Amino acid sequence: MRKPIIAGNWKMNNNIAQTKQLIADLKPLVADAKCDVVVCAPYTSLAAAVEATKGSNIKVGAENVHWAEKGAYTGEITADMLLELGVEYVIIGHSERRQYFGETDETVNLRVKTALAKGLKVILCVGELLNEREAGITPEVVRRQTKIALTGVTHEDLDNIVIAYEPVWAIGTGKTATAQDANDTIKIIRDCLKEMYCEKCGEKVRIQYGGSMKPANAAELMAMPEIDGGLIGGASLKAEDFSKIVNY
Repeated sequence: MRKPIIAGNWKMNNNIAQTKQLIADLKPLVADAKCDVVVCAPYTSLAAAVEATKGSNIKVGAENVHWAEKGAYTGEITADMLLELGVEYVIIGHSERRQYFGETDETVNLRVKTALAKGLKVILCVGELLNEREAGITPEVVRRQTKIALTGVTHEDLDNIVIAYEPVWAIGTGKTATAQDANDTIKIIRDCLKEMYCEKCGEKVRIQYGGSMKPANAAELMAMPEIDGGLIGGASLKAEDFSKIVNY
């Protein structure tokens, strides 16, 4: 059985004071969670988040990481810098990074390999645009993204990979793929992993749904056999909403 994982992606929200308060509110609400709980905070709040989560079951993640050890990459952050803060997880390939900041399948792969080599756990995002879904090429898109992102990633590395399927058209729009659609697409991703690695490998990787999961639809989505959790955006900014998803 795959242990579910619910991760909050705060995006460009929450200063240090707000980070401390949200985590303080969240800790008692998720203390008995049967799933792994992660909060992914902006860079400036990571140290505060790590400190605030000490002694709790909440892990901390970053929202991106660069592939280089150091160098002339203004505005970027290395894996070693994240590890120095006590960060355990990192989101890579989020659709907003692809859409606004020129992220490609190839740069996603570079980031994934570096993060894994340094010992970070990766939440790898894949998902199709609305026009790609309407064109009926969702399977081709998610397979391509998965294959390129995991090029050079070993069987052993899969233990530190979580995949988040996020239909881009459902992020921040309030639209959600039906539970069956989400399950079917995640099965495509899982089958792709089985082809790339092995049957057992594909079965062990946890795959989240990441498109507008909220308290109202979490139970239905999580009841699906292929869905192992959620990458939560807006609902992760309110302790009560996020805890309801965690404790679905």
